[in-house]
Amino acid sequence: MRARTGWLVTMAAVTALGIGAAGAGANDYAEEIEAWRADREARLKADDGWLTVSALFFLPEGGSRFGSSPRNDLVLPDPFPAEAGVIERRGRTVSVRAADGRRLTVDGEPVAAAQLYPAEGRVTLREGPVSLWVHESGERLAIRVRDTDAAIRRNFTHLEWYPVDEGYRVRGKFTPHAEPLTVKTMNILGDVETYQSTGYVTLTVAGREARMLPVNSGGRLWFIMRDATSGGETYPAARFLYADAPDADGWTTVDFNKAYNPPCAFNPHTTCPLPPPDNRLEVRVEAGEKAYLGPGAH
Repeated sequence: MRARTGWLVTMAAVTALGIGAAGAGANDYAEEIEAWRADREARLKADDGWLTVSALFFLPEGGSRFGSSPRNDLVLPDPFPAEAGVIERRGRTVSVRAADGRRLTVDGEPVAAAQLYPAEGRVTLREGPVSLWVHESGERLAIRVRDTDAAIRRNFTHLEWYPVDEGYRVRGKFTPHAEPLTVKTMNILGDVETYQSTGYVTLTVAGREARMLPVNSGGRLWFIMRDATSGGETYPAARFLYADAPDADGWTTVDFNKAYNPPCAFNPHTTCPLPPPDNRLEVRVEAGEKAYLGPGAH
């Protein structure tokens, strides 16, 4: 009897240890996701985050006057002078020229004139908390403006998320295309964005098998997706999701708990691609970031 009792005590201890280890693993995963989400919100609210984008001006052929006066073609926030100068587009070339007697700060240097596009890397014109540079939207060229004191940033509240659910962390099998595929999809402004895809991923989400089309992004797989929650609980246009490049056997992990809203969910001055047909899922993916309900939501 004593031996039997000892066996029962030992088994109870082993069972408790097993449950404890499993619980600790689940807690570790939830903490990892919550830390990732906190970082996501911090990056969004940072000085170079999407909440600071304050204007988008598409450039016509020829010159466009810019400055803080409402008489300009491109009206910028203070502290830009009333008449700062002219931005000129000639075909696919964009240059800037300061107003008579003025200098502009371009990449940290005071200049009377400079070429903004094309160039190696982004060329930025700055005045105090306001900066601007050339942005491509499909084939169109625009000036994107950032203001670290933008009202969108000051009035932002917080992100909303579904509870962490490890069931939405799924394995996916990557199958290469016979040849790299050019993926063309419209953005919310109707311009065509072009990406490259080297394969598709087959996975099971919300109980249904799906074949999703990622595009290449810095060595990772980028999914531009929509599902049956879109337009209700989640942002209507799309959500974004990244996964690691597949391993040697072609497997990757797709974690829908990290699905997040594109910048256009918070900011009307941004451009966001719409999902390709393969990524418009018919199931409800009740994981990741929900629709933003704070000031400026649209």
